[in-house]
Amino acid sequence: MQIAAIVVAAGQGTRFGGPIPKQYLDLAGEPVLTRTLRALLAVPIDAVLVAIHQDARADYERAAAPLADKRLLPAVTGGATRADSVRNALEALSPHAPARVLIHDGARPFISPERIAALIAAEGAAILAEPVVDALWREDAGHADAPVARAGLWRAQTPQYFPYQQLLEAHRAEAATGGKPALDDAETYRRAGHQVALIEGNAENFKITTSDDLARAERILLPAFETRTGQGFDVHRFAPGDHLWLCGVRIPHDQQLEGHSDADIGLHALSDAIYGALADGDIGRHFPPSDPQWKGAESHIFLSHAAGLVRARGGRIIHAEVTLMAEAPKIAPHADAMRARLAEIMGLAVSRIGVKATTMERMGFVGRGEGLAALASATIELPREHL
Repeated sequence: MQIAAIVVAAGQGTRFGGPIPKQYLDLAGEPVLTRTLRALLAVPIDAVLVAIHQDARADYERAAAPLADKRLLPAVTGGATRADSVRNALEALSPHAPARVLIHDGARPFISPERIAALIAAEGAAILAEPVVDALWREDAGHADAPVARAGLWRAQTPQYFPYQQLLEAHRAEAATGGKPALDDAETYRRAGHQVALIEGNAENFKITTSDDLARAERILLPAFETRTGQGFDVHRFAPGDHLWLCGVRIPHDQQLEGHSDADIGLHALSDAIYGALADGDIGRHFPPSDPQWKGAESHIFLSHAAGLVRARGGRIIHAEVTLMAEAPKIAPHADAMRARLAEIMGLAVSRIGVKATTMERMGFVGRGEGLAALASATIELPREHL
């Protein structure tokens, strides 16, 4: 075996403040640890061994189940400290005698193959770290006391990469002294007289420690906006008249459409499509036909209201389309004007709006000339926090 990875996941997550250890919390539909293990298994290493808390066996099995990778060895029980957990895992790897070992935190799910490759390419031992770029201050009773020079300071990350046997011996020696535990494996290794190279990491490889960290991780994995699609349908019968309204355009015709408002089926269907994408009812919910103030109303009011709800929720309409079903009047000569009017009402570019028509081959109520129908669709984006 050339390279094995140890994942330290035996903590109880006391700093996170919840009943579930942070490595088992849900992150965009999967436990944090599942994502961490998948990231490690995506690179050419020979084995992965996880150190877990003795009471977390069921949680670990749930996290590991989706991976089904033979390189994932049976988990080992961790110890009272991080150093104890790493040493237990190193001892468990002894029968495999790997040449090198990676030590990684179970709550760092965003390690990239490129950073791991940079570690493996290093001679000797190496750790990922970031140069400190922020101002540093010593604290005195809650106040800034004295600045600390940041030149030459690095913030350690994991994985950390070592010759296996040397790290095992360093951990054994440290445990035998009974002294203060090291901060990480790099310190343990240096106490044994070895050098550790610094390989620059990146900000995405952060450790999930607080609820803010978990929220940050969610934002990385989940898009800021979620796409929604809605559909709308409307139908009105013909009545005596000399014009009708379709998609906000007045069209001369020997009949009109009968309805409580101006009976613009195009605007009605599209309004309902937007309400549907918002999961916010339909026109009848927002503008009840039982309310006399909407009798004879111009239907652009409905569409303007629906589009306004999208904007009020911080979203946008990506695309809208209306299909008109009619034997007569002919729609094609008016399609461009309809698109322009819909764009005006919704405040969109015309390029985001489609209007087309079809006959019903003289079948059904439309085919018999009894009325018209419209089918519409709307695609919107909403910020996830509003969903």
